[in-house]
Amino acid sequence: MRLTEKLKEYENQFMFIRWAMGGEYGKLRYVGSDFIEFEIIDTASMEFSETMFIQSGLILEVCIGGCDIARIVAEFSSKISLDN
Repeated sequence: MRLTEKLKEYENQFMFIRWAMGGEYGKLRYVGSDFIEFEIIDTASMEFSETMFIQSGLILEVCIGGCDIARIVAEFSSKISLDN
């Protein structure tokens, strides 16, 4: 199974991705056959800082669970406004 096929199951979820030129926490927005769209979250302000388009062949590591991811999800969720 190719990495992009497996990542398709995790679209719109928070994760850590390390690629050839760096690694960041963020939200996986889209998985295509040759690239992914990844919104990077600034862990200090818990706001999305930029969107990266990463060629799937450059991805070295993907972390979809664990205490760091749970902390990011909890902090980001606490910043969501309930003024709807």
